[in-house]
Amino acid sequence: MPRERAHRYESTGWGRAGRAEPPPATDAAAWVTGLLPDDWFTEPPEAVVDRDEILVVGRLAEPGLATDASDADRGAAESGRISQFRETTRDQRIRLARQIEHRYGRKAAWGATCGGSRELFTTLSAPVMTRLRQPERQVLDTLVDAGVARSRSEALAWCVRLVGEHAQQWLGELRDAMGSVDELRRRGPEVV
Repeated sequence: MPRERAHRYESTGWGRAGRAEPPPATDAAAWVTGLLPDDWFTEPPEAVVDRDEILVVGRLAEPGLATDASDADRGAAESGRISQFRETTRDQRIRLARQIEHRYGRKAAWGATCGGSRELFTTLSAPVMTRLRQPERQVLDTLVDAGVARSRSEALAWCVRLVGEHAQQWLGELRDAMGSVDELRRRGPEVV
């Protein structure tokens, strides 16, 4: 008799058959805030969670510049402050990332804001496989031919960013609706 292979399928509403979902991370922002040293950021950090990654971004104190400093000087000082933070906290961020990854089953990524500057570092770049028909490939090839992107992969990422920027409200409503469905699914039917 042939041996059957067990296939795990978890229906999460996301269509990710065959791959187990990571543990819930609804408390990630609070947990990460408690984990981080108090002197790193001027306010609680932002923790953005998806299936693959938790991005932690904190606000740094602005550098003391003269009030008449140019925008270019201000931007350079803010970038320098972020760079200094990145270098001096590297070893500790690695240790904290391991704790975050262990608890939530996702990669930890980091970033910082300072004044009007925002920089992300150690972020995850996840490959995505897709099948595109000719009209969709032509869109990507046009972006490559026009110099907007260097490759189809980069053109596709550009398209996704553009949709994300212009459909942010709709995407937020969609995420909220999916969260309600997930909550109903978790609770299950009431048996009388």
